[in-house]
Amino acid sequence: MIDLVLVGIGTGNPDHLTLQAVRELNAADLILIPRKEQNKADLADLRQTLCKQILTNPACRIAEFDMPRRNTADPDYRHGVVQWHNAIARVWQETICTHLPQGGTVALLVWGDPALYDSTLRIAARLEPAPQIRSIPGIMSLNMLAAAHTIALNDIGAPFTVTTGRQLRDHGWPNGSNTVIVMLDGDCSFQFIPAKDITIYWGAYVGMPEQILLSGPLTEIGPEIITTRAQARACHGWIMDIYLLRRSEAKQ
Repeated sequence: MIDLVLVGIGTGNPDHLTLQAVRELNAADLILIPRKEQNKADLADLRQTLCKQILTNPACRIAEFDMPRRNTADPDYRHGVVQWHNAIARVWQETICTHLPQGGTVALLVWGDPALYDSTLRIAARLEPAPQIRSIPGIMSLNMLAAAHTIALNDIGAPFTVTTGRQLRDHGWPNGSNTVIVMLDGDCSFQFIPAKDITIYWGAYVGMPEQILLSGPLTEIGPEIITTRAQARACHGWIMDIYLLRRSEAKQ
């Protein structure tokens, strides 16, 4: 039998791991770390560095695996994602069987929290035989963004919406909220909505030493964010960013 523990690690800063996360990682027999394409090697290195800093159990082993790539040319987005998840599950299965053939506890380090815009739980459900799955919460990027900019996520008694760049680009501003938090946006989709009377709070590598923060009226700061984001991605080979949009009608 396999016990699979999905551990939210926030942005990968060891200071932001919960005590529960540290305990769970030290109790694991095997920790899986994905390797992405060469220009994203830093992501695997960050996970390895994190493990070196917090692991005290010498019996815990670490195994890296090559992360399958999603077919972005598939015109059916959902179909492409499902096929990608199936491929990832197969790689997990093979890696676990190779390194832990007698069973035990396997841990996966998940950026942010496993419950928010992350597919680790859905991929884990594809494993056969089905493992015992536990999810350990981590600090979410939206919490880190608000802390970095010293702002509140919501107005008094008001809702806010968390959405993706794809949804903002294709469907515009969500109804019912003056505050919108946008994740998973590789296209700077804020440039496709009317910018008047909107303030943006943007952050990249939030909580990491490379952290970059920009904020101000979207009409003024939007172009600077686009340029800064492109430069940071070229420099590091990857980027993780998030931003909050707030209409001026919202009382602060």
